[in-house]
Amino acid sequence: MADESSQNKTLPATPRKIRKAREDGQVARSRDLGHFAALAGGGAALVVAAPQLSAHLRELMAQGLRVDPRALAEPNAMLEQLGRLTGAALWVVLPLGALVIALAVAAAFAAGGWNFTAKPLAPKFSKLDPIAGLGRVFSKHQLTETLKASLLAIVIGALGAWYLQSQLADLQQVLALPLPAAIGRAGGVLAGGFALLALALAAFALVDLPLQRHLLHERLKMSHQEFKQELKELEGSPEVKGRIKARMREMSRTRMLAAVAGADLVVMNPTHYAVALKYDERAMAAPRVVAKGADLLALKIRDLAREARVPVLQAPPLARALYAHTELDREIPAALFAAVAQVLAYVYQLRAAAVRVADIAERDLPPLPVPPELDPHHGRSAAPEADA
Repeated sequence: MADESSQNKTLPATPRKIRKAREDGQVARSRDLGHFAALAGGGAALVVAAPQLSAHLRELMAQGLRVDPRALAEPNAMLEQLGRLTGAALWVVLPLGALVIALAVAAAFAAGGWNFTAKPLAPKFSKLDPIAGLGRVFSKHQLTETLKASLLAIVIGALGAWYLQSQLADLQQVLALPLPAAIGRAGGVLAGGFALLALALAAFALVDLPLQRHLLHERLKMSHQEFKQELKELEGSPEVKGRIKARMREMSRTRMLAAVAGADLVVMNPTHYAVALKYDERAMAAPRVVAKGADLLALKIRDLAREARVPVLQAPPLARALYAHTELDREIPAALFAAVAQVLAYVYQLRAAAVRVADIAERDLPPLPVPPELDPHHGRSAAPEADA
């Protein structure tokens, strides 16, 4: 039998698995999009600030080439001069670097959204397994990344070689120009190269971002067994759910049986069905069902009613209709108002006449107006109906 890890994963990832994957740091990220944002943004910043940068660079070069003969006698003069020039250069490099970093972070945020987690930094000893590592090296994701990186290196290398070949004459002329003009000419060549590389990275980013999302969805696909296990975790074990439902049914049954003692009467059929009714004209618009049951539960309701001195009447058609068409703690249907009203009136009259509760069930009830369509046994033979 095939191992679970070797099963085909054909089902799409559930929202729960996608959320857990994000918590583990698995988010679609495009390196090419970050490279493009950093290169294009940095290049645009250089172009915009070209006049100021050019003047600053000329000043730095002039200071670096200027030699003060009096400083030759000072041993630390050269180090001090180097420190000043380095500090002046950092004022240009650091803002540009911060801009490039911010653009790269913004590109990553745009690709996969904000997701901060330290789980990828946690040590995983499973990665020390050489066999598992070999499998990751030759995985579909790793092979795709390797082919894409190789293609990107070939394309950028070819474009760079072509551009340098086309600009070789201009670069040779830079050597014969004065310093300010040489810096401007070299800046123009570099700007063109940056633009060409940015276009190439933009093309790769347009392909890489959907590709990374597709590869992530492929990695997160689930097998049928994983899907069933997740449903079990979300909904709970069937055994536990069954025990909970059984416990809830038992509690509901206990509450129902406790309400029998407060009922006004119990209608039976005579042993198959039992329905306990209660009516309070000040609080209820119609009689309400407080307990009902069939077979053994019906006998339990009868015994509890007798213990609590609640009248128990045998009215098979009415008992069957009430059992079939009522719910616990709900009022009886309007079609049964007349029949139940006659039974209640009959009980009240016998109570007023000081008839014992035990003798009420022995008396014959008058014919009850139970609609035939509400009696589940209507139309059956007389013998089965009497036994029911």
